[in-house]
Amino acid sequence: MKILFPILAFIGGIAVAIQGQINGGLGKKAGVLEAAFISFGIGTLALFFTVIFFGKGNLLVVTTVPKWQLIGGLLGAIYVIVAVFSVPKIGVAPTLAAVIAGQIIMGIIIDHFGLFGGTRIPMDMKKIVAMVLLFISIYLFNQK
Repeated sequence: MKILFPILAFIGGIAVAIQGQINGGLGKKAGVLEAAFISFGIGTLALFFTVIFFGKGNLLVVTTVPKWQLIGGLLGAIYVIVAVFSVPKIGVAPTLAAVIAGQIIMGIIIDHFGLFGGTRIPMDMKKIVAMVLLFISIYLFNQK
């Protein structure tokens, strides 16, 4: 069962790469912000029907959770806007290399300090070396 989650994450990564190229092309035709809006609109419709047919949670919790827990959509919008803008300029792989580096580095910081209610997982030398290698990979991806 432990292999299921990395496989699902891998599939999610494939979707993000395809999404970047599709949204980048849409951004060239519609505009960066407009493409992000269209992307989120289609995603919202897909989620609406998914929740209607398969949802088992409670949407009303939105009124009781800490307000900072509601900014996930805003952060997702920032990502989509950045991807729509970046992919046509530098390509999918360099954009995703930088995105993944940002995710991993922020993930290490979140884990180290136990931010946002997470479990505290201290940073160690292996993680610092991994961050340096991430920056090297971003540099190499952006070499012509």
